[in-house]
Formats: sequence, structure tokens, C-alpha cells
Amino acid sequence: MQRTQKQQGKATRRAQRFLLAALTLVATVPSRQLAFAQTANGASDVAKRVVLISVPDRKLAVLEDGIVLAQFPVAVGASDSPSPTGEFQIVNRVSNPTYYHAGSIIPTGKDNPVGTRWLGLSQKGYGIHGTNVPRSIGHAASHGCIRLRNRDMERLFGMLRVGDVVEIRGERDEQITQVFGPAAGTGDGDTILASAQIPAEDGQ
Repeated sequence: MQRTQKQQGKATRRAQRFLLAALTLVATVPSRQLAFAQTANGASDVAKRVVLISVPDRKLAVLEDGIVLAQFPVAVGASDSPSPTGEFQIVNRVSNPTYYHAGSIIPTGKDNPVGTRWLGLSQKGYGIHGTNVPRSIGHAASHGCIRLRNRDMERLFGMLRVGDVVEIRGERDEQITQVFGPAAGTGDGDTILASAQIPAEDGQ
């Protein structure tokens, strides 16, 4: 009987130590990582961010609760290979991707056509990615995907998660005007970034 009580006492102390360690771990994890923790089924604990892309403006914005967190200039699909329009979701995230197309394989590096990051869309074969041709930004030059300069793509990659919504608009509308301003000439444009809103990149 006395031995059983001692064993129970030890078990209780072990459980208390475990609970204390777990609470300490939670307290030390940066809040920005907790905010973007995803559950096992891929659902996020916070409101999903929306990527709004204006094909005529050649611009992309990241919104959360209607607030613009960042804007980036982009390249969109060429006239013979236009970008798809509509609402999509991000279905995968890849750091330093390998490029596969028509039997060719290009490893990660400066010659990779999709640059250093890839965000795959729910329409198969399309995504948002970097580029090895930065001079194409601001133009209708891609095979339908949305291209950013690699440095911009790396920032964007850190802001988004699987399940976030991507809206690609082929024409200007009221929301496009509110987010990007009045219609203007296209060009390579400037990046507008609310850096405080970007969590540290967590890899793939």
C-alpha cells in the first residue's frame, strides 16, 4: 500500500513537470507562429488572407479583413496564354522548386523559370511564382501564371498559407479601383509592403 502511494506520488509529480514544460513551450513560441498554426485538416485558426490580382493593372495585393497589407507588381499571362480569371485557393507551397515542363527538368537555381518560390493554385498547372526574367514584371508575358520578382515572391510566400483565397480579375471593377487606385499606365511599378504584417518565413 505504501509503495503504491509512492508510485502514485511519482506519477503525479511527472505529470506536473510535463504540464509545466508544455506551458513553458507555448509561452516561448512567437505569437506570429501560433497565429498561423494550421490544424490537421489544414484549417487555419485565423481569418484567411485574400490575394487580389488585377490583370489590367499588372498588380497583386494581399488583404486581411479588407485591409491591404502589401502590393506587388506582377507579370500576367501573354495574349496567347492568358491568366485564368476567377476565385481560386492556394493548394501547395514550395520553396526552391524544381521546374518540370515538356520533358525538361530544371533544378533550383538562377536559371529556374519559376524562381525561388511557388504557390500552387486550385486550377491545375497554374500558380504564383518567382522568375528568372525580372524584366518581364509589369507586362503580359507569362504562360498564364502570375510572376513576381524573386525578392517580392519570397516576401509574399511568407505571408500566405494553404487555403488562402486568390482572386484574379480580368477587368477593373470597384474593388480594384479601391485597392489599386485609378487606372494608370502599366510598368514594372513599385512594391508597397507593410513589413510589420509579415511573419518570419517558415519554409515549405
